[in-house]
Amino acid sequence: MIAKKMLQQGEPLLAFDVVTEGLSAFPDDVRLRQLQGLALARSGATDRANTVLESLRRDGQTDEETLGMLGRTYKDLATDAATKLEREKFLRRAADIYGQAYQLSGGYWTGINAATMDLLVGETERACQIAKMVRAQCLKEVQDPGGDQYWELAALGEAALICREWGEAEEWYARAAKEAAHRFGDIHSSRRNARLILQHWDEDSSKIDNYLHVPAVIVFAGHMIDRPERAIARFPSDFEPVVAKKICARIDKLQPGFGFASAACGSDILFLEAMLDVDAEVSVVLPYGREEFVRDSVDFIAGSNWCERFDRVLERAARVSTASTQKLEIGGVSYEFCNELLLGLAAIHARQLDAALIPLAVWDGVAGDGPGGAASVVRNWQNRGYKPEIIDLAKISVESVAALHERRPDGGHRPPLQTEFASRVVAILFADAVGFSKLTESEVPRFVQHFLGAIAELSEKFGETIIAKNTWGDGLYFVFSDVDLAGKFALELANLVAITKWEEKGLRAGLNLRIGLHAGPVYEFDDPITGTRTYSGAHVSRAARIEPITPAGQVYGSEAFAALAAAQGAGSFTCDYVGQTPLAKGYGTLPTYHVRSKSAAAQF
Repeated sequence: MIAKKMLQQGEPLLAFDVVTEGLSAFPDDVRLRQLQGLALARSGATDRANTVLESLRRDGQTDEETLGMLGRTYKDLATDAATKLEREKFLRRAADIYGQAYQLSGGYWTGINAATMDLLVGETERACQIAKMVRAQCLKEVQDPGGDQYWELAALGEAALICREWGEAEEWYARAAKEAAHRFGDIHSSRRNARLILQHWDEDSSKIDNYLHVPAVIVFAGHMIDRPERAIARFPSDFEPVVAKKICARIDKLQPGFGFASAACGSDILFLEAMLDVDAEVSVVLPYGREEFVRDSVDFIAGSNWCERFDRVLERAARVSTASTQKLEIGGVSYEFCNELLLGLAAIHARQLDAALIPLAVWDGVAGDGPGGAASVVRNWQNRGYKPEIIDLAKISVESVAALHERRPDGGHRPPLQTEFASRVVAILFADAVGFSKLTESEVPRFVQHFLGAIAELSEKFGETIIAKNTWGDGLYFVFSDVDLAGKFALELANLVAITKWEEKGLRAGLNLRIGLHAGPVYEFDDPITGTRTYSGAHVSRAARIEPITPAGQVYGSEAFAALAAAQGAGSFTCDYVGQTPLAKGYGTLPTYHVRSKSAAAQF
């Protein structure tokens, strides 16, 4: 099954989309519902995964797969628990469910998980007894050389850890890793359990990590090949073989498994080709539509083969997405947004696999370029606390020519147009009052006074980060300069509406909000009619389409919002994947996320 393979390789979001498509045709298929729960769990959407799998159990599914996956969600909840008491509660729940599954099925994988959970809750003797039974069972299985033996070998390693047999554990995990090949999702799952056990025994996990290794994720940026009209050389075509060799050498050193980059001619395509040559998985983000991007950034050197190479890397990419449907002509904000999106998507993927995230750039060292240029990308990475790997284009120039060409600090992008219009990346919130249409005429003034008045008071707390706001009837519109504070405001807004007893203020009790969040590049200008600072563009329209498909009382965000939140280290909320969701008014589908507070503990 395609979804199962995607999960094995560490692609839970793609797996979720595939399974969801299958469930649209076969909504009661047990295996699809199980894989949907597992995909959610591996993506970090633990609460939703738990809900899906508990629903299966309530429907009478008490097989090993269902109970084992359900046990995993409680184990994950324990890992994310805010207090020691909560952690203990979820661990015991996981131990009970895994134990039940093992008793019913006798399966080794729920058995080894039951043993690990028993160990973590202090039932050491029982944990060792189960581990020994699982070991005997798996030893019989691995004597048969045929078939996939990864999970049996990993279970033998885990059983050895439970019984504190360190050398034996290393041997089994080494064999398991060899069997796994590129199944990094499975390796990550095994490594999580191994680390829990070693943490319990107060032992160093580095030796096991050497075997259960998930390779790094690279986010890449770099200069394009010089345009023919460029008077001052930075990356002339003659440098291509040397730059390609340097990129390959750096990839050999870093040994990554995943890469995120755009696909301009020059550094981007050289990076993608080098990653694909070592069988790494690549994801490509174009800043705007493919045809226009090719004209601007690929097909401008007569007689070159960059277009053919562009097509080949996109065909082999695991994923190709477009940051914006159209290019903003003012400044380099379209490129800036694309680079932020790349960093965020790479950060999300690295977090799902608990892998290292390494920024890598081909850069000439000139520090004065504008938004979207290589220098600004490197500076942004450094400001976020990363230590990027740099392939020094200036050094290559020194090595390749007798003297340095004079360079100007423009980052390869045209200077911003001198105009009253500007462009920037912002976060956008649209909200709609559920139940407004049922208000009587006499309730409307109270709605304005109490409902909108309370929201106005809340917005004052966020001060200058709200750079634009508006209302129309029951609709709300806010523009934020900061993604983290936009998410925090949205959650506080949802909570305010949920906890207020509106009937005490002369309004009906059913009042609620749907809240949608998005982030992207927009035009900024003074509205000639209202005289206020205004923000407009395709991303405002996209943001408006998210609110209508959001459940009442919830906050949904676009993939771009989730990615920028990850890139900027947003700390007050988390984004759980919902799936490819049809947007309002025939606007197509969009990957959407449930935005929720990190401190909101699930109740079970």
